[in-house]
Amino acid sequence: MDTLQLMIFLGITGLVALITYFKCRGSVHTGNTNREYFLAGKGLSWIFIAGSLTLTNISTDTLVGLNGAQTSLVALWELTAVVGMLVLAKVLLPIYYRYKCTTTTELLEKRYNNPNIRTTISLMFLLGNLFIYLPILLFTGSLFMTSLFDIQVPQYLIAVIIAVVGGSYAIFGGLRAVAVSDTFNGIGLLIMGLLVTYLSLAAINFDFSGIPADKLTLIGSNDSDIPWHTLLTGMFFIQIFYWGTNQNITQRALAGKSLKEAQKGVYATAIIRLLIVPPVVVIPGIVAFKLFGDIGDLSYGTIVREVLPTWLSGAFAAVMLGTILSTYNSILNASAALYVCDLHEKHINPNVNVRRISVIISILMVLISLVVLPMYMNAQGIMALMQQLNGLLSMPILSAFITGLLFRNIDGRSIVIAVLFGIGLYALFTWVWTPLHYIHLMFITLCLSVTFALTINKMLFNQKAEFIGLSLLNKEKTETAGES
Repeated sequence: MDTLQLMIFLGITGLVALITYFKCRGSVHTGNTNREYFLAGKGLSWIFIAGSLTLTNISTDTLVGLNGAQTSLVALWELTAVVGMLVLAKVLLPIYYRYKCTTTTELLEKRYNNPNIRTTISLMFLLGNLFIYLPILLFTGSLFMTSLFDIQVPQYLIAVIIAVVGGSYAIFGGLRAVAVSDTFNGIGLLIMGLLVTYLSLAAINFDFSGIPADKLTLIGSNDSDIPWHTLLTGMFFIQIFYWGTNQNITQRALAGKSLKEAQKGVYATAIIRLLIVPPVVVIPGIVAFKLFGDIGDLSYGTIVREVLPTWLSGAFAAVMLGTILSTYNSILNASAALYVCDLHEKHINPNVNVRRISVIISILMVLISLVVLPMYMNAQGIMALMQQLNGLLSMPILSAFITGLLFRNIDGRSIVIAVLFGIGLYALFTWVWTPLHYIHLMFITLCLSVTFALTINKMLFNQKAEFIGLSLLNKEKTETAGES
């Protein structure tokens, strides 16, 4: 960068930090330290919920990973996400609010009346964050920044800077600081992302000729990354897990002023996801294929460097750094919430100083993610790799939620056993025997995990499960109408 670009970069980055500081400094504290630190005092409006949800989900792992596939098929991840958001808003949020949950796993404890299931699932979420989400985000973020500006420093050093700065928001500001900074950075991301998409199209004169048909279709063949028939099995359940039960995402919706405010935030996120995000994560990668060939995960950084005017590169760098920091600090804050609420207070000290222990655990997680990072430095096709690794935890965990919400008279121990069974089954599918596409195998893992839980519940613990469907949701609607 030249001096002007650097000044713009530092100016925008500093301005967001300053606005976040003043916005959070005057906030009213509830006195409930868990809810204040991890749920922003239950005071987020729908605007901040939508902003935080959008930017927590869209970061360099998305922009680099999806554009790196250099095919329009990956838009299906974004389009099907709308289903996951609708399930969160219409089905799961009313139940979370009824049970007054700080973490999604708290619902499992209350449904099964068993703290061990909450502990088990929290540990799995934490392991996923430490060994999948955080290091992959550092990898894609540092890769993007080095490829965009051709920075002549080790990629690992850029990752360290991202980890330290991103961790600061989560450590010192809690969820309120995360949500506020997310919203302002999110506005910049959408504007700059759309600008890059338009300039990419202009670079090829809006002409897609010469690009193979399989790069432009939304109907994947059997040997493509996303075969069309995966939409009939695991794709939608992946989205339900991610948007509806994953603490990293759902925590923002749990922090709303009210249930209706939270639902409005999720609906706004769905509209953004449906109308704006797909072209941003697809078109630059396809254009990069036409201009530069099969360059994989280098696509987005390369196309941005080529099409974006030099005077805008500082602003774009600031926005992109904001997205990286946003997702990183969001995962850290959610991980701290899981540890403090589900593990430390439950099994070590119920009267812990929330802020102090959160700072300590967040620093430890930053260090661990940096230690794990080298494992991903030479990975190819990072988005597909991340989805496959997610399958180890996502479907077994989702089976615990599905069983707990659709059935009653379930012994919590059967769920713990079934979740461990699901992890082992998917590990078998991934590394030993892979008869089908991994998205099909995720669906099979989900179905067999639920079946295994019901079977163990009956045979080992002598309890017959009773199917109740969505009666929990109906009860919530009845109670809400009575209060009105």
